Amino acid sequence: MAAGNAPLPAREPLRALATLALAIAGLAQTPGAQVGPLPEQAFTYRKLPFQVKVTGTERRGKVTVRDITYANTWGERTAAYLVEPPGRAKGPGILFVHWYEPESKDSNRTQFLDQAVDLASDGVTSLLVETMWSDPGWFKKRNPEEDYMKSIAQVQELRRALDLLASQKRVVPEKIAYVGHDFGAMYGAVLAGIDSRPSLWALQAGSGRFGDWYLLGRKLDPDGRRKVIEKLAPLDPIAYIVKASPARVLFQFGRQDPYVPEPQARAFFEAAREPKDLIWYNAGHGLDRQAVRDRQGWLRQYFKIPSPQ
Repeated sequence: MAAGNAPLPAREPLRALATLALAIAGLAQTPGAQVGPLPEQAFTYRKLPFQVKVTGTERRGKVTVRDITYANTWGERTAAYLVEPPGRAKGPGILFVHWYEPESKDSNRTQFLDQAVDLASDGVTSLLVETMWSDPGWFKKRNPEEDYMKSIAQVQELRRALDLLASQKRVVPEKIAYVGHDFGAMYGAVLAGIDSRPSLWALQAGSGRFGDWYLLGRKLDPDGRRKVIEKLAPLDPIAYIVKASPARVLFQFGRQDPYVPEPQARAFFEAAREPKDLIWYNAGHGLDRQAVRDRQGWLRQYFKIPSPQ
C-alpha cells in the first residue's frame, strides 16, 4: 500500500491562521505580557465530520490494516492507516507520527506500521497519519516564513487525529498513547502541553526547540537567526512538555545523533515532570532495533498488555 501525501492547508484557511498568529504575537509583545507557550485557544480547530473513506484493506494474520483518508480541519483530506485488532473487545489506542528523513523509505506513515500490527495482535487500535513533512522534498520546498503558522496548523491536525482515534468503538478513552519520532516527537511534545487525552507519550530523537532544526541550511546573519528563534520560541516543545504530567513520558535518544546533541536531549528530558523515563542508545538519529523493542515493551508494560510469547 502506498503512503499518499496529505494535502497542505488551503490558502484561505492559512490567511485566517495568519491573522490569529499575528494577534497572538501581538499579545506576547504587549508590555507586561508573559512570553512563553501559546494559550490553548491558539490551537482551537474545527470539528467537522470525518467522512472517512477506505481506499484499501489488507489482512496481516488476524489484524486488519485499512488505508483511509479523512476530512481534516481545513476541509482537505488527510491520508492514514487505521490498524484494527481482531475480535470485539475494547483496548488501548495509539496515534503514531513518523519522522522526517527524506533519504529513508519510511519517512512517512509506514514507519511504525509493523509495530502497530504487532500491538494490534494483542488488542491495540492504532492510527498512523500523514503530516506536512511526509513529502520527501518538504523541507527544501517549504516557505520558511510560514513555519510558525503551519506549525500551529500541524498541532491542530494532530488533535484532529486524536479525535478520530478516540472515536473508534474499540478504543478505551482512558488508554490512549502517542508515539512520535523526530518532528513527530517535537510536535507531539507541543500537543502534550495542550491535550490531556494521551496518558503515555513516547518521544524519540526530538529537539526541544524548533529553531534548532528550522534554521538548518538557512544562510542568515546573526540578527536574522535571532529573529527566527524568537518567532518560533512560543511554540518550542520544551515549553510544553512540562505540562504533560500526570501522563508518563518516554524519551529515547541516540548518542551519535548529529541533529540532537546530548546537551539538547538532556535539556528536553529535564524540562518534563515526573513520571518520565529516559533511554540512551549507541545509535544515530534513526535509533535502532533495540529502541523499538524497548518502546513496545514500555507501551505493553503501562497499558498492561501481555508480551507476545
